[in-house]
Amino acid sequence: MPLLALVVGSMIGGGIFNLSRDVAETTAPGPAMIGWFITAVGMCCLALCFQTLANRRPDLDAGVYAYARALFGRLVGFLSSWGYWFSAWVGNIAYFVLLFGTLSLWFKGFGSGTTWTAIIAASVLLWALHLLVIRGVRQAAIVNTISTIAKLVPIFLFIVIMIFAFNFELFTGDFWGTESGLGSIFSQTRGMMLVTVWVFIGIEGASIYSARAKHRRDVGKATVVGFILVLVLLMLVNLLSHGVLQQAQISGMAEPAMAGILESVIGRPGTIIVSVGLVISLFGALLAWILIPVEIMQVAGEDGTMPKVFGKLNEQGSPSAALWLTSVCMQVTLILTGFMGEGVYKSMISLASALILVPYLLSALYATYLAFTKSTYENDPSSRSRDLVLGVIASIYGVWLLYGAGLNYLLLAALLYAPGLIIHAWARRERGEKVFNSTAEMVLAGLLVVAAIVAGVMLSTGAIEL
Repeated sequence: MPLLALVVGSMIGGGIFNLSRDVAETTAPGPAMIGWFITAVGMCCLALCFQTLANRRPDLDAGVYAYARALFGRLVGFLSSWGYWFSAWVGNIAYFVLLFGTLSLWFKGFGSGTTWTAIIAASVLLWALHLLVIRGVRQAAIVNTISTIAKLVPIFLFIVIMIFAFNFELFTGDFWGTESGLGSIFSQTRGMMLVTVWVFIGIEGASIYSARAKHRRDVGKATVVGFILVLVLLMLVNLLSHGVLQQAQISGMAEPAMAGILESVIGRPGTIIVSVGLVISLFGALLAWILIPVEIMQVAGEDGTMPKVFGKLNEQGSPSAALWLTSVCMQVTLILTGFMGEGVYKSMISLASALILVPYLLSALYATYLAFTKSTYENDPSSRSRDLVLGVIASIYGVWLLYGAGLNYLLLAALLYAPGLIIHAWARRERGEKVFNSTAEMVLAGLLVVAAIVAGVMLSTGAIEL
């Protein structure tokens, strides 16, 4: 149950409450259904890859990072852990902004979630969560299980009400987005890809905690069951909304869009129901996403990929150094949001999604590699073909997501990946090893630095922006 709650709790954060608007900004119902089909197939294969990897390589703890290292070596493994860690806490900033923007329903001083009053309140919550986690991961996991169960109630209520209020003629009125001028079906489908990645981030949550699971088979089960449950909820929330309001109405709604949609059907109580559910949901999601990046950094520090200090545990068994670094980074970024104005939430979720694409793709490639080389299949050759197909599809999906992210966010991701090379060098020198083990690693590092420089120049000139 705790592993399943972690997977569901990680994925069902704030994203589902604003999903309808985020998708409607670029996509009509018809292309959205195509996009969800692509997402369902791709993410299902990715979930099954995580299940396969958890069963076939139970010796690899911390999933995403460990798979990248096993396939491509220490530098790529480090970059995977660095990108995953960065993605997690950047996503937390989006959660903080959305949380206090929602609380402005009762406390007007919070505004859209980026006023200084909201930033101070978010900082207090950040350090309260920090203290909870530093007292022990197990205590925090119990709280996460409770919040996961609690958050599902308003979501199920929303779906039931939408089913009864659904208008099929409204749903099919501008089915392909031709009247709205949203572009081709292909461009609309591509436009929703980063949004779908955002709402599925956390699919690997159980594999990150594989070392703490009582039975390794529980890791795979939690991943697949959690994926199916969340997929159904996401599709229903998104598509049913188009049977209640037009695409233009949904895309113009304030955050969280689910509140406005439900209010259009049942009045003011709709906003209150969704807002309460969102507050509970975001608390659980923040707790889960403080736990996950800290765990992956701790394992990386323990095995030598990160500096040793990040691998140390306190008396309660929590990785305190990794937690402190994560919390400080979030605090600094929270302060910066006060100068960023509107649109912080959308910028943060897009950047978090772009950062995590590489770790996901590397995991799919490793699953493909194991099946292709027959490694770990000596006693189970019958399932190799199936796993190979799953790995290939998940890998193709990963490449498609990189394309869907666009050059803008890929360059911004490179800008954040590049500083990690300094931490990598620190870890290597700390152990008396070479910073780079091969020419290929040197070339990779060089390309990353060049991309980061290009991104920095373009960002400073306004050619790209968050």
